[in-house]
Amino acid sequence: MVEIERKFLVKSEDFKEQAFTQNKIAQGYLSSIPERTVRVRIKGDRGFLTIKGIGHQGGMTRFEWENEIPFEEAQELLKLCEKGKIEKTRFEIKSGDHVFEVDEFYGENEGLIMAEIELKSENETFEKPDWLGEEVTNDKRYYNAYLSKNPYKDWEK
Repeated sequence: MVEIERKFLVKSEDFKEQAFTQNKIAQGYLSSIPERTVRVRIKGDRGFLTIKGIGHQGGMTRFEWENEIPFEEAQELLKLCEKGKIEKTRFEIKSGDHVFEVDEFYGENEGLIMAEIELKSENETFEKPDWLGEEVTNDKRYYNAYLSKNPYKDWEK
């Protein structure tokens, strides 16, 4: 129940040609405090409830618990979420022995494209595709819970 994840900005849309899946995602937060986020997500026609703990130093490793819930229950729970829903399309792209999840955001976070990779250890190596940009793992602004309250469109760039 531990997630080891690194986040990167994406510098081109070349990843779309390499994607083997893509799904629309809508998500909201029942709790968005950093010590414990509680997320409701609809991915395609499936619902999920996720609890994440605060990240360890460096932000790469943290507790994560996720369970699939009935789609109808996820729809109802989304209505109870805090203000600031996240809307995005998730693309999955194989790179070497790993899979990158690339999120193209819409709505309040339009213009942001971010890639994540889950690893077995913090020191695990992986192939970096050409479209992968700057690493933002340690930047809390790129956490979805933060984006739900502080949309990308409002950032000074």
